[in-house]
Amino acid sequence: MLSRIAQELFWLGRNVARAEHTARMLDGVFQASLQGRPDDPAGVRLGWGSIMAIMGADAGGRPVRRSEVLNRMTLDRSEPASVIACVSRAREGARTMRDVVSAEMWEAVNTTHLARSAGDLEGRLQMGPYSVFQYVKERSALFWGLTSRTMLRDEARAFLVAGGRIESADMVLRMLRVAMPAAGTEGVGIDGVRDGQALALLQAVGGFQAFRRAVPAPANAGPVTRFLLYERAYPDSVAASVDAVHHALQDVDVSPRSSEPVLRLSRLAADLEFRGRAAAEDGNLAEACELVQQELALVDTDIAERYFAGAAAAAGTVVA
Repeated sequence: MLSRIAQELFWLGRNVARAEHTARMLDGVFQASLQGRPDDPAGVRLGWGSIMAIMGADAGGRPVRRSEVLNRMTLDRSEPASVIACVSRAREGARTMRDVVSAEMWEAVNTTHLARSAGDLEGRLQMGPYSVFQYVKERSALFWGLTSRTMLRDEARAFLVAGGRIESADMVLRMLRVAMPAAGTEGVGIDGVRDGQALALLQAVGGFQAFRRAVPAPANAGPVTRFLLYERAYPDSVAASVDAVHHALQDVDVSPRSSEPVLRLSRLAADLEFRGRAAAEDGNLAEACELVQQELALVDTDIAERYFAGAAAAAGTVVA
């Protein structure tokens, strides 16, 4: 496969996943803000300012309002992390790859782009943010469902899935690192209070019901963090996403035993497996999140160097 095509598919997957996770996060925080109480001693740390920190958006060091965050992270085309910007980039990527992705996948992305670009979206966001975010989540689910049912299980699909899953892992880690209280905060261990915060985090990733079924412990910060990090039975956990990226690249690499991204992912999967088994005794989950995210950043660099170097070289030749 041409490196340019592989790169386009990889970033198509990343943009679709980022749009979905951003919509989920905004919806989760919005729902938590409606349920919160001013006298709640635990509070909900995953608030509107946290969203700006998670997405790497500069708030100028000032408090942010709900309306400002909703508009910026949903409608602002100049904000790279906004939902509408991610959908637009995904649509452009799918347009250039129309001979690779299925017609139904292209229609799903294009219809989403047209629907988000037409009409008074700002008015709909002010009247009812839930419907806006629900639409994005449903269209993302449709895209991935069509991918699994209408696209050949070949190299193209592998790079598309790898992009989507590495983005999912990164977004979950970003949320965990911002929302999770440090051990000993306010004299409380990570398995202590802040139920509201942990529930908001579960809602922000769509894992509330899965957590309730899989974990008998209360939805405090510790159990929720361990679930989102290590529970391979939950598709959007970090461990499950790392496994999916590893399998996808292992299937397409001509020499996986000497492939740096495949080997790094194998080591990271083994490390997550070990940490997951020792999770009950591991109190420093914040450090684990930081280390895993650093490894994922290295994986991203390794993938670009091994599979997309030709695309970068070609782009440089054109510019010159």
